Amino acid sequence: AIILVHWLLTVWGCMNYMLPLSYAWGNFSVLAVGIWAIVQRDSLDAITMFLTGLLLTVLTDIIHISIFYPSHDFLSDAKRFSIGMAIFSLLLKPVSCYLVYRMYRERGGE
Repeated sequence: AIILVHWLLTVWGCMNYMLPLSYAWGNFSVLAVGIWAIVQRDSLDAITMFLTGLLLTVLTDIIHISIFYPSHDFLSDAKRFSIGMAIFSLLLKPVSCYLVYRMYRERGGE
């Protein structure tokens, strides 16, 4: 569910080309590592890399959104929706990090 929600919000966040390609590449590559963590349920490395990637994308998303947020004059409804979904994804990431950390603990991490 975490992968699906963040994938959908990232797709919606990239709809208007307002955010640079590095936003999409960063988020989609972390989601690919998340798929790896799902497939290999016994791997502690996969879940550690997924958690680390999620934490790093929190920082990079803050930087992307703050730098590339357009001025009020250039905001159409589609751009508002797109940036809103990127912000919503950013707000959900701490919850996702907590859930992934719980999975890390269940797999034997300390």
